[in-house]
Amino acid sequence: MRGVAIAILLLTGACASERVPPANSKFDGLPITGNVAFARQMGFTRCQDFSASLRCRREGVMLFGEGPYSGAVDSRGGDGRGGFDELLLWHNEDQRAVNAVGLRLLAAGWQLCRTGTDTRGDQNIYTRAGARVRVSIDASYWGKRRLRVMPERGQPTGKCW
Repeated sequence: MRGVAIAILLLTGACASERVPPANSKFDGLPITGNVAFARQMGFTRCQDFSASLRCRREGVMLFGEGPYSGAVDSRGGDGRGGFDELLLWHNEDQRAVNAVGLRLLAAGWQLCRTGTDTRGDQNIYTRAGARVRVSIDASYWGKRRLRVMPERGQPTGKCW
C-alpha cells in the first residue's frame, strides 16, 4: 500500500502543469514581471541556470534616478519557462546605497511600513495608494542588502508610520 501511495505522488508531480509566466510589466523602465524574453529585451541578458531557476542579470540599473545598482530577475525553472514576478537590486560595495531609493519614495509621498520588531526589522516596505508595485528593502540582512520591486497585491505591510 505504501508503494502505491509513493507511485501516485510521483505521477501527480510529473503530471503537474507548469507555471504560466505572469504578464510582462515594467515600472520606471524596468521589468517587474514577465517571461525571460521580456527580461532579455530589457537588458537582463547575463543568464545563469540554477536548475530550479534562471537568474538573468544586468549591471548599471537606475531606479528613481538612484544607482547604479546590480539587478536580476529570477525566473522559475532552469530554462526560465515559469517567468519572474519581481525585480531585485543591490549594490556590490555599499550596503546602504539602496536606501537612497527609499528616501526618494518617501519624498514622493509613499508610505513606509516595517515588518519585524522595533530593533530587529526585517523589511522596509514602501507603498502608495494606486501604485501597481511596492518596494521592499532589507532592514536586516546577511550578505547583500537587496531592494525588491514587486506587484502590489495587498500583501501585509507590517507596522506603518
